[in-house]
Amino acid sequence: MQRVIKRLLFLVVFINVFACQSQKESPIQSIDKEAIKTEVIGKDVQLVDVRTPGEYNAGHIDDAVNFDLSDRTTFMKQIETLDKDQPVYLYCLVGSRSAYAAKILRSKGFTQIFDYSGGYNDWIKN
Repeated sequence: MQRVIKRLLFLVVFINVFACQSQKESPIQSIDKEAIKTEVIGKDVQLVDVRTPGEYNAGHIDDAVNFDLSDRTTFMKQIETLDKDQPVYLYCLVGSRSAYAAKILRSKGFTQIFDYSGGYNDWIKN
């Protein structure tokens, strides 16, 4: 009986270690408006608006650069200009495109990706 308990305990610890490890390894983190205000606004960071140029020109957050995700070829070239080892903050209109862009950046080896899940629509709300 004691041997079975030891094996179960080992199994539980083993599963917990690997479950926690995989969560820590994900370079994509979802953030909100408050995080943008404290970590991005007025700071020298890589802030990327993945909306179309028309959407960007109608209004954008702080000093964001516009890398239009809908133009995949150009987008892939533009992300090569970013520093993979520095945080990259992404946003779009509501969060769908930025989540997709975050997955692309992760696949290209970026280590710190922050996805503003509320997007520009959330940003302009009071």
